[in-house]
Amino acid sequence: MTATSARSRLDRLWQRGRDFLGTELAIMGGAMTWVSDRHLVSAISNGGGFGVLASGSMPPEVLRAEIRATRELTARPFGVNLITLHPQLDQLVQVCLEERVGVVVLAGGLPPGTAIKALKEGGAKVMCFAPALVIAKKLVRSGVDALVIEGMEAGGHIGPVSTSVLAQEILPEIRDVPVFVAGGIGRGEAMLSYLEMGAAGVQLGTRFVCASECRAHPNFKKAFIRAGARDAIPSVQIDPRFPVIPVRALQNEGTRRFMEKQREVIERFNRGELDQKAAQLEIEHFWAGALRRAVVDGDVETGSVMAGQSVGLVTREQPCADILAELVQQAEAALSGRMSPPSP
Repeated sequence: MTATSARSRLDRLWQRGRDFLGTELAIMGGAMTWVSDRHLVSAISNGGGFGVLASGSMPPEVLRAEIRATRELTARPFGVNLITLHPQLDQLVQVCLEERVGVVVLAGGLPPGTAIKALKEGGAKVMCFAPALVIAKKLVRSGVDALVIEGMEAGGHIGPVSTSVLAQEILPEIRDVPVFVAGGIGRGEAMLSYLEMGAAGVQLGTRFVCASECRAHPNFKKAFIRAGARDAIPSVQIDPRFPVIPVRALQNEGTRRFMEKQREVIERFNRGELDQKAAQLEIEHFWAGALRRAVVDGDVETGSVMAGQSVGLVTREQPCADILAELVQQAEAALSGRMSPPSP
């Protein structure tokens, strides 16, 4: 297979995703709080992918300003990620509609039907995360336009199922809407494998942290470049009475202190010094502000260095355009090698 025919084959595989996003490449940038700002998002979009702004805990007017600032840096399509538990979700939805955001990604739990309805009636496309087939089917019935399935290899808050298993569970069953696969994807060959299974496209986060255009602190980027896949581990829950939402991050002094904090709080609870609600809050508040400390301030020792297992494939700082081109070249090479006749 020639390079031209390999690219044609790749384009056919992800045509549905390209059409949905309005992009040259059906590669989405994962929305990473404090990381996926105007600079990184516009660079991904300018490189032919689809950048997604992470609104995080932004109030409505800050989000509006960030959307407008992103538009000053790119004329290409990009989306906005909204957290469904945000207390001002309705106002954030309205900002996205007023600013004519084409695609809104609802994350952080099952989205309220009112948000989906408002976005669709306002002309936006709605994407949601589906951690299981039953939820994927429910979201399709509720009217979402596309799904993201993200496995536990991803960075940040994770579910219990691997990307490869989720893909096998969901891709053959969901055909009504495009499905994008995320979690642990760091090379074009892996991207290609999910496209061939029926994915419309992919989403990558960790690979883009060390993009030249990313404004994360140099210490944060250095931690990614030094790390191997085994360094990105989920947070550990010590006692089932005090649930801990798993977060995948690089192991550091902060993760060790978190274990100590849980033990200390549980001992105080057992002695009757704290009630269950107060103990749970102490545990949950341990990481408050920790992601910002790592990304913005460069505290990679006690901050939360959220990273997916594909961090082991991040070896240097590169422009977004080069990262995207590398992924495409790897996928094309895999296709070309597979279809080429064997050497005599």
